[in-house]
Amino acid sequence: MKTAVAFLVFNRPDTTAKVFEAIRQAQPPKLLVVADGPRDNRPGEAEKCAEVRKIIDRVDWNCEVLTNYSDKNLGCKARVSSGLDWVFQTVESAIILEDDCLPQPSFFRYCDELLEKYRSDTRVMHIAGTNFGITGQNERESYCFSRRTHIWGWATWRRAWQYYDVTMKLWPEFQAQNRLIQVVGNQKEAEKKTEIFDKVYRGEIDTWDYQWHFTCMWNGNLTIIPHTNMVENIGFQEASTHTTERPGDFGELSVKDIDFPLIHPKFFVREDLADTLYFNKMHNPSLNTRIKRKVKKILIKISKLTSSN
Repeated sequence: MKTAVAFLVFNRPDTTAKVFEAIRQAQPPKLLVVADGPRDNRPGEAEKCAEVRKIIDRVDWNCEVLTNYSDKNLGCKARVSSGLDWVFQTVESAIILEDDCLPQPSFFRYCDELLEKYRSDTRVMHIAGTNFGITGQNERESYCFSRRTHIWGWATWRRAWQYYDVTMKLWPEFQAQNRLIQVVGNQKEAEKKTEIFDKVYRGEIDTWDYQWHFTCMWNGNLTIIPHTNMVENIGFQEASTHTTERPGDFGELSVKDIDFPLIHPKFFVREDLADTLYFNKMHNPSLNTRIKRKVKKILIKISKLTSSN
């Protein structure tokens, strides 16, 4: 492979080791590692962070390893955004994996080829490795164009990341001009995204990814969604920062390698129907899913009460 890999890590040695092994098998020429520091109020976390960083020392192939480690805890928003700023100051393009996103071997070649194909095509901002079971109309093609920015394994270029702004300073003007409905095409999605973007803009959500989603939106650019899920999220744990449970009605998503040679779409058209279907499943889960969530929360409470007695 030709492309550098950016590896975002923190305090989970178990998942980090599994994802690192997948990277090791791919043998990228350059590995850029971004790590957050331990939180002061979490006993034992400093040791876990140190253990995670030792995993990076296992690099045993011809690879330039660059590290951007924080001594103190910056949090998800500041650490990932500043880390990716550093990545794209260093390289022109990168494949990005977090410590709980376990890719299939073909994911790296898929990203490699599409990063090269669309390197100078400013219509494309983002290459995803997952589709959450929702694809475009022509599944004989390897991928489709979308407005979704799935981040369970993805890739992009410096030319795209240069527009990223973690503060979302353009959001008030974008909202005032009622631009969101023009982008998403349906009122329910526009209202939900407005609610989320408002919270992110006010600093009420410690995250970095909604800002990237907004960046791709206000630029009017497209993303690439594969017709094969190539990345499994192995980080659904009660102690996780965000992935404590699987989203919406998606359940256990099967993963497999994509077929080569890639079959490129004939038409450069965004799959709006698929994007709307994804939104509906993500933000309006079925009754069955809602019941499962409530039962899970009750069981967790019971478990905590039992262990404290």
